[in-house]
Amino acid sequence: MELIRGLHNLRERHHGSVVTIGAFDGVHRGHQAVISDLLGRSREFGLPSTVILFEPLPREYFAPVQSPPRLMSFREKFMVLRHLGVDRVLRIRFDRRFSIMSAHEFIESVFVKGLGARYIVVGEDLRFGHDREGNIDLAREAGEKYGYEVKATSTVEVHGERVSSTRLRAVLGAGDFEAAERMLGRPYFMTGKVVYGRQLGTTIGVPTANLALHRHRAPLAGVYVAEVRIGGRLLPAVANVGTRPTVDEGIKANLEVHILDFAQNIYGRTIDVIFRRQIRDEHKFASVDELRNRIADDIEVARAWFAARPQTH
Repeated sequence: MELIRGLHNLRERHHGSVVTIGAFDGVHRGHQAVISDLLGRSREFGLPSTVILFEPLPREYFAPVQSPPRLMSFREKFMVLRHLGVDRVLRIRFDRRFSIMSAHEFIESVFVKGLGARYIVVGEDLRFGHDREGNIDLAREAGEKYGYEVKATSTVEVHGERVSSTRLRAVLGAGDFEAAERMLGRPYFMTGKVVYGRQLGTTIGVPTANLALHRHRAPLAGVYVAEVRIGGRLLPAVANVGTRPTVDEGIKANLEVHILDFAQNIYGRTIDVIFRRQIRDEHKFASVDELRNRIADDIEVARAWFAARPQTH
């Protein structure tokens, strides 16, 4: 899959495509329905499929502190879209220029001149342009002028509830990973490169892999039974998502993973952390010794979970 970094990197060969646009945070079953339609039209027209993504997300640009927790980093989103079979991702930096761009200007600059869109597939709640003035009706009206068609996909429901990023954040926040998996069509995971931390875990006998989350806020907070995918292996683990209140009193969320019975050096490796069950909320302990004892309890909970349920492959 090709990644196009910005409108300025579009070339003549990118002109003529089937297009969709959206936040696609989580790439849940509702998003997958849009992608399925996109790929179907791509085959029908014999044109490449293109997904337009903004970084940062518009809500993060306008209100970075108040914006909802991000379900996916850009890398995670890119990986899932590639797995689904998308041909191209156009990554547009959302900045002041785009924040004040009118819907009509957006259509002309991006859909028409930039990509030469022949067909546009979107969700029912499409909004774009300054003050979110653009919608499906406006896109269709412009399509009559510029020669492209627009299709809106229907809402997807699971167990009678509409699948949405908002709903997904709620079930993840409640630790309901089975419900999240039904909405996603896959287990919920985070991906990142293992970086050097403070080495506190090693000091207290529980070495951890520290991952940069690359998001303003995480949808999880607490300690979890998890699995870590390194290359082709899937390993049992305990994961902590939070601000490490006992030792740091930080603000920015971190992801730390202790892989059970594992002693290899994986610094610099990119790993997937798949969340299976919440053990407890994050808690500030009175001492490092108290923290060490509680981590030992967390590890025993994880071992019992894996012993009772065959490891997923």
